[in-house]
Amino acid sequence: MSSSLRTALRKPKVETDRNNNLAVKTTHAIKSKPAALSSIDLPPLVATLKASSERKAVAFHFPGHKRGEAAPSALTDLIGPHPFFHDVTEIPELDMFFSPKGPLLDAKNLAADLFGAKETWFLVGGTSCGVQAAVMATCSPDDTIVLPRNAHVSATTGVILSGAIPKYIVPQRSLDWDIAAGITPWQARFFAVEIAIKESKMEGRKLAAVFVTSPTYNGICSDVAGISKICRSERIPLIIDEAHGAHFKFHPEMPKTALEQGADISIQSTHKVLCSLSQSSMLHISGDNKVDRERLHKCLHSLQMTSPNWLLLASLDSARHQLSANPDTIFDKTVELAKEAKTAIGKIPGVSILDIKDFADFPDLDPLRITIGVWRLGISGFQAKEVLDDELGIVPEFVSTNSVTLAFSLGTMSEHVERLVSGLKSLSKRFFSETNEKLDNKIHASFARKSMPIDSPVMRLSPR
Repeated sequence: MSSSLRTALRKPKVETDRNNNLAVKTTHAIKSKPAALSSIDLPPLVATLKASSERKAVAFHFPGHKRGEAAPSALTDLIGPHPFFHDVTEIPELDMFFSPKGPLLDAKNLAADLFGAKETWFLVGGTSCGVQAAVMATCSPDDTIVLPRNAHVSATTGVILSGAIPKYIVPQRSLDWDIAAGITPWQARFFAVEIAIKESKMEGRKLAAVFVTSPTYNGICSDVAGISKICRSERIPLIIDEAHGAHFKFHPEMPKTALEQGADISIQSTHKVLCSLSQSSMLHISGDNKVDRERLHKCLHSLQMTSPNWLLLASLDSARHQLSANPDTIFDKTVELAKEAKTAIGKIPGVSILDIKDFADFPDLDPLRITIGVWRLGISGFQAKEVLDDELGIVPEFVSTNSVTLAFSLGTMSEHVERLVSGLKSLSKRFFSETNEKLDNKIHASFARKSMPIDSPVMRLSPR
């Protein structure tokens, strides 16, 4: 490959948008079928993979299928041969995963600019490995970390790996919905920080980090700005598991991102609502320098695989490129579809829609996450899921005792919404009756009682 072509591949044309964020220059609308793109119009990693596959070199490197020559027919029949052309190892024309200097570095820098981070890491072990690394990078053995009881299992794993001592906060919970939210600023001040600092000093330990999940699976957002203000006053790093909020920066009606509200580390599942491949995520850090960058990098090095899948990495770069074309308007249609769905669903007898009013101490709700309560139908969320999924072919993202949760994204189409509304109408017609309406409180209370936690014995976590 010539040096000029290599330079072109590594330096795609960019321009700053009106918010001074870098965006790849393109004239193609996301929904249209663009003409064939030249290499310099492609995202850096995509352009590099494309050029590599066009070399027609003989592969005496991993993986064993040798760019598809020996790909299993069962899989090529399913997905075709093309993915195998680009499933390669860290060959010279690509980059080094843990010390990038070429197209991967360019891709990471473009992502950091777009998402408002000082630095961004691409993750091929999902948000889970990013959460674990964030905890390990901020906490040492016998340090204290504050986190909610409904934190993802990866946070618990990170605590165990770091040797830290957890101080748990019970998140606010709606008995009506049987849904847990997050940590309020009041909890953060009086439980997470002040009491934790006092207890840590008495125990001879350092309060090393505060960990918050925002948004939750149901889209409930914590007051990250209020919590970060408290943490900042004590110079305590604030880690936000923002797995469900990677899309927040890309529409004015979305909640503010964790970094915009003062978080030090944000880990996002780019594959959840944005359009990268499953298992691919990003970790962002702010510029406040409360986190040791080198230590974080080493923790990621110890947790991520040494043979990364370049299709996952290219999908992260492509998702960023897709957003860069029109970051302020790309979610307009999706937000409108979600509004239309809520309006239509709100008219269906016997179903309820989760509203931020149900959680008074929380500032925002993801407009693309719709949670539908079904207790007035006299059924559980699990029964509703069986009808919607097994009989009607409508698959919700999450199911709980009293509700089902639906995730809208760029891939949600108007015909999907029509089918959803029709399915919920069928559900209502089958189960709703005046008798159910009269028994609403009794049924609801029964579900709530069954889902309330029993008294637990005193327990102590021994990390090692």
